[in-house]
Amino acid sequence: MSDKLLKFITCGSVDDGKSTLIGHLLYDAKLLFADQKRALELDSKVGSRDGNIDYSLLLDGLEAEREQGITIDVAYRYFSTQHRSFIVADTPGHEEYTRNMAVGASFASLAVILIDAEKGVLTQTKRHVRICAMMGIRHFVFAVNKMDLIDYDQYIFDNIKHQIEMLMCEFETASVFVIPVSATEGDNIVNSSEKMEWYHGTTLLSYLEHVDVSKKSTTEEFVMPVQRVCRPNSAFRGFQGTIAAGNIHVGDEIRVMPSGEKAHVTEILCGNNQVQMAEKGYAVTICIDGEIDISRGCVLYRGESQLYVGKLFEASLLWMDENELTAGRDFWLKLGTQLVPVTITRILYKIDVDNGEEVQTDRICKNENAVCELAVGKKIVLEPFAENNMLGAFILIDRLRNTTAAGGIVCKVDENGNNVKWQQLDINRSVRENKLQQKAVTIWLTGLSGAGKSTIANEIEKRLCTLGKHTMLLDGDNVRMGLNSDLNFGEKDRMENIRRVAEVARLMNDAGLIVITSLISPYHSDRKMAKDIIGKRFVEIYVSTPLEVCEKRDIKGLYKKAKEGKISNFTGISSPYEIPCSPDIEVDTSNCELEKCVDQIMDQLSVMLEEEE
Repeated sequence: MSDKLLKFITCGSVDDGKSTLIGHLLYDAKLLFADQKRALELDSKVGSRDGNIDYSLLLDGLEAEREQGITIDVAYRYFSTQHRSFIVADTPGHEEYTRNMAVGASFASLAVILIDAEKGVLTQTKRHVRICAMMGIRHFVFAVNKMDLIDYDQYIFDNIKHQIEMLMCEFETASVFVIPVSATEGDNIVNSSEKMEWYHGTTLLSYLEHVDVSKKSTTEEFVMPVQRVCRPNSAFRGFQGTIAAGNIHVGDEIRVMPSGEKAHVTEILCGNNQVQMAEKGYAVTICIDGEIDISRGCVLYRGESQLYVGKLFEASLLWMDENELTAGRDFWLKLGTQLVPVTITRILYKIDVDNGEEVQTDRICKNENAVCELAVGKKIVLEPFAENNMLGAFILIDRLRNTTAAGGIVCKVDENGNNVKWQQLDINRSVRENKLQQKAVTIWLTGLSGAGKSTIANEIEKRLCTLGKHTMLLDGDNVRMGLNSDLNFGEKDRMENIRRVAEVARLMNDAGLIVITSLISPYHSDRKMAKDIIGKRFVEIYVSTPLEVCEKRDIKGLYKKAKEGKISNFTGISSPYEIPCSPDIEVDTSNCELEKCVDQIMDQLSVMLEEEE
């Protein structure tokens, strides 16, 4: 037999008997405790038909589920037999709760899809099959339920089996098993049915106990997305995460993606225990030699081929939001431990749920499956889902409501974008820092227009130059007169303005320079993007001068024009400013003289510039 633990999902259309099937399986297999059995029998007396046991009550725990007789949320059950351990996700069949079904499918290796023998294969059945296939499930069991209602008719079962075979022709599957059952009567679930002598196959439980769902690994590549940097003291720096593929040994050479820099593993910790080797599924802390910029979202990798590092890719999406999806919308992309801004650049087509045909469209509605082209705000590590499910599956998060808008998988990474590889140079940031005798950082000043950012930035640079430091000041207005002269002040262009400045600052940091930026940068998401680009050398200074003080100053007359409607999207008037949650330094020029503000900043900066990494 294959893997000892089987994770599977039950799905299908509304009222096909999913919860009843699993409940009856647990009951007949004697996998319930005595008190659970008594509680089930007592609960079944309330509202039960003919006083029979309602096996669905074992899984439908919400009050609304019991009142309506349907599944709404995903119910997880853990059970074991002599042959195998199981985790089952019982998912809702109603179209309204398709997102809940998709959540259950994302964890499973096998799907048990129920079909009502009186109705046959329905649209919702096809939708669930497509979602399961999209989520990487390659093993399918079709339980044709309610055979008791059609007098266990073999002819009807054979017709439905033919419908299933026609449906599954378009999918890549490892196994497809079709079985006639009655969830209420228990036929062919744990024990073979005497009422279907024409069926000579195994029971459902027996099949689940022995089906081989193990994946034949064709690669020994090691992949671990970094979830957290562990730095309890200055003497220890480890990178924590769960190994997604392959194994790792002390002494192995690894690459840090997306930078491509190389290092050797010096130590592996499982909990507090040192080990020489760890493999897929282990949660570990890995220590390396050398000083490499590694943060959450990076990927530790060992293999002959390169992982994809890119910004453009095609993906298959399951749209879950009430609002329609159109090209041009912006989201957060969460892929592995990476969280980056992303834009839907094109909707290529949606997939007809009934026949799988590609349908041209410019908008996607809730519960529809579509293939789209996406562009991320910075280069990330990703792989086609078929090659690596950890680096190929993602969710899209609405940037305003912070809700999950879609789930998706990477289908194809843009080859042209990935022909450009980061070149490792002998003269790197570390060499330049040693030559200049300074630590390269980016000092990012943020605040309202008129808060005093540019004045403070100018004074900081003068102080640093007096100390013999090599600096570069990137002022927001100056940058917009040249590099970013093609951008306006809409949300998308503001984000691009921040991205370009952050990329320039990163390059200047690589040159060993201390960079000072002075930009309003009003949104949390944009400042986080800048921090992700620049890395751990990012120092955020919030100039927290109140709006009313900035309005009184109004040196450029911009607030007056904004209130008169002559300037749109002006921060503080017609566009919001999102206050930083935890800036490294905060100063307020309304109650502190300029010199004192700069003194406060320099005192804290001097400590940061002297700290060892």
